[in-house]
Amino acid sequence: VQLQASGGGLVQPGGSLRLSCAASGSLFSMNTMGWYRQAPGNERELVARIYLQTGTTGYRESVKGRFTISRDNANNTLYLEMKNLKPEDTAVYYCNVDGLTGYWGQGTLVTVSS
Repeated sequence: VQLQASGGGLVQPGGSLRLSCAASGSLFSMNTMGWYRQAPGNERELVARIYLQTGTTGYRESVKGRFTISRDNANNTLYLEMKNLKPEDTAVYYCNVDGLTGYWGQGTLVTVSS
């Protein structure tokens, strides 16, 4: 499985961005896809996750109500819609399949600053 993330950039506080992650290879036997992020000096943290068989989603508390994870099954693409962005959302965002021991994309930088 290979993952290609895109969509990061510089946005002002309160702004929006949509991240995309194109997956190649078979996801048939995989359990989850998700987005992690890592800010300088911090550990990588799970932002949002979707279970591939059920579509069930989960979010870290700080992004609930602002971020939405979704998946386009036909195109094997994962999205993260981010609204009302805050400076503390600044980080490199990574798409992922099957958690910490799974598959990782290369990361895309999101900077929230005025």
